[in-house]
Amino acid sequence: MARTIAILIARLIFTGVFAMAAAFKFAFIGMDATAAEIAGAGFPFPLLLAWVAAFFETALAIAFLTGLFFTEAAIVAVAYVLFLAFSFHGPEKFATNPMEFGFFVDHFTFIAGLLFAAVHGPGEKLVLHSKFSSRRK
Repeated sequence: MARTIAILIARLIFTGVFAMAAAFKFAFIGMDATAAEIAGAGFPFPLLLAWVAAFFETALAIAFLTGLFFTEAAIVAVAYVLFLAFSFHGPEKFATNPMEFGFFVDHFTFIAGLLFAAVHGPGEKLVLHSKFSSRRK
């Protein structure tokens, strides 16, 4: 029982993190502010990338909440979070702002949790199954 509760809490945390990231883009700070951050990191087509990121984060939140394609979502999320760490908080950033180093390192603790989740799967409770979804027991 404790294992199931821990897994469900972890899934809710993953869901919450990606849902909040998308919500900030869609509603709170807006796409223009997100695009400005993306442009500031040197990427082309910042507004398009902001929209792609928001929908991608929404898809990840849904995958973690439902358990559909859970392992695949966790692996893709690892790549995404690693990309974000280096693109927006990498060494060139924390060389001029020591606070950025903390943000950079925080991404790796999140990656560790995602890797653990990818290996162990969504648990046995509260998982929707698709014909093509990964199934772990």
